[in-house]
Amino acid sequence: MFSPEGRLRQVEYAMAAIREAGLAMGVLATDGVVLAGEKKVVSELLDNDRKSEKMYPIDDHIAVAVAGITSDANILISEARLTAQRHMLVYQEPMPVELLIRDICDRKQGYTQIGGLRPFGVSLLYAGWDKDHGCQLYHSDPSGNYGGWKVHAIGAHNQGGNSIFKQDWNEEM
Repeated sequence: MFSPEGRLRQVEYAMAAIREAGLAMGVLATDGVVLAGEKKVVSELLDNDRKSEKMYPIDDHIAVAVAGITSDANILISEARLTAQRHMLVYQEPMPVELLIRDICDRKQGYTQIGGLRPFGVSLLYAGWDKDHGCQLYHSDPSGNYGGWKVHAIGAHNQGGNSIFKQDWNEEM
């Protein structure tokens, strides 16, 4: 359903879920990519050893940090792992980072078009390396949009984190 301004309300609701999640951030350095995440303690009774993480490996050369609905993240992570392994099986080389992200984002975007389905309520930060482009950091949102970043934060208080990054960023990191 569209708002009077022409935006999809379901995507806006998914973005709101992400703003409630723990903070995750990524920094593209000259010799690698750093992902970090805040582990929110929602209850003293929760066994943190059995709680799902915010960081997930996709393949030997790609990892993601998530903010949002964990069950939605699990679906997308499983799909990304399967896609990366299929590419390796067919082409006998690791899947280029942006190609994997584009594939996952196409799936995310499809969920914004089909009636009866809701967008995935998760935002992902991808850190990866491939032989053509070296180290890379990407962010994707529930609408299926993605972009490359030098530094980026997602989740709760991401605006504060991004403004600090904007002030303190330098190319020598």
